[in-house]
Amino acid sequence: MTGSLTAPSETVTETDEEFRARFRAFLVAHHPGRRPRGDTEQRAWQKAWLATLFDGGFAGPSWPREYGGMALDFPRQVIYQEEHARARLPGPQGTGLGIAAPTIITYGTPEQKERFLRPMLRGDEVWAQGYSEPEAGSDLPSLRTTARRDGDEYIVNGQKVWNTHADYADILFTLVRTGTQESRQKGISYLLIDAHAPGVTVRPLRDLTGGTHFSEIFFSDVRVPVSNRIGEENEGWPLVRTSLGHERAAGAMNQAALYRRVLSELTELARERGATADPIVRDRLADFEVRVRIMRYTGMRTISDIMARGEPGPASSTSRLFITAFEQDLHEFAVDMLGADGLLTRDDERAVQRGRWVGGFLSTRASTIGAGTAEIQRNTIAEQVLGLPRDPAMPSR
Repeated sequence: MTGSLTAPSETVTETDEEFRARFRAFLVAHHPGRRPRGDTEQRAWQKAWLATLFDGGFAGPSWPREYGGMALDFPRQVIYQEEHARARLPGPQGTGLGIAAPTIITYGTPEQKERFLRPMLRGDEVWAQGYSEPEAGSDLPSLRTTARRDGDEYIVNGQKVWNTHADYADILFTLVRTGTQESRQKGISYLLIDAHAPGVTVRPLRDLTGGTHFSEIFFSDVRVPVSNRIGEENEGWPLVRTSLGHERAAGAMNQAALYRRVLSELTELARERGATADPIVRDRLADFEVRVRIMRYTGMRTISDIMARGEPGPASSTSRLFITAFEQDLHEFAVDMLGADGLLTRDDERAVQRGRWVGGFLSTRASTIGAGTAEIQRNTIAEQVLGLPRDPAMPSR
């Protein structure tokens, strides 16, 4: 890498385009290079890049400055996401930045904010979510992982599943039952658990792609300081709504910027293979172009809502549902367009673009399940956006 790590402070006289140019220059000067092949090497490469962003003053575009962020206004957050995606740079490790961080910023104590936020933003500590359980996925208030108070500690027992990045996480932000089983959402607490603590066991799960992107977690008499509880005991459910809302909001602009590039690459691939001579292919590509633009404007609206009210609101479910359907349709189209070549995975030397499209096709089968199923998103939209009668089987806020 070349160039100074010190980014000049944003000034009131700097225009949006000057900010874009300054950020782009930083990305060019400090670009980490090609992604390594090995998982361990990739994580080290990614962690080093996050530290470079943080040390250079270009981490956390929406974060408050006192926690190491940039506190950018709305237009510059959009510019930031566009330039980061354009440069083909690695994103954050784990799921803490878009989910746990907003919750800690909103509900955490000063000591918790001081302890957890900066190391998370810099990439020094990797966070993973511990919400779903084998019998508590869409019906999250039925979770059974318990946390029994013992003086200044909780003793945690139970199991979590479908946990992204948990196999190399340092901290797990977890939902536990501190009330009775019958208390449902009124007996849930939000707890931060050391992933390396005695009694924590993480087992990777192999998925359709052949990779191990998810894990299951077992807690056996794990002792957790009460000081690691975010918010009050038995009042974790409203924090969950904050976490998931911000997760969908953060994903909206990131995905919009990502799929702007992905669609351009798919269109170019279609041209190279002569597929654009087919009017049906051209029509599908035009449809994807429209949807990518809608995705971008929806993401902008969600960020605007956060800046105006501090929360993304139920409309974040709209963008989540839209994005998951889009990415499934896009990859299904890509595999169909490639024909027999679309079946070759990255392990086959003849695979088109290292099998990225079939890999995407397989991995996005789970898109309408993760971070709240499509059915849950439709319920939220129906009740909280359209004002339709509430489903009595679903928990209230």
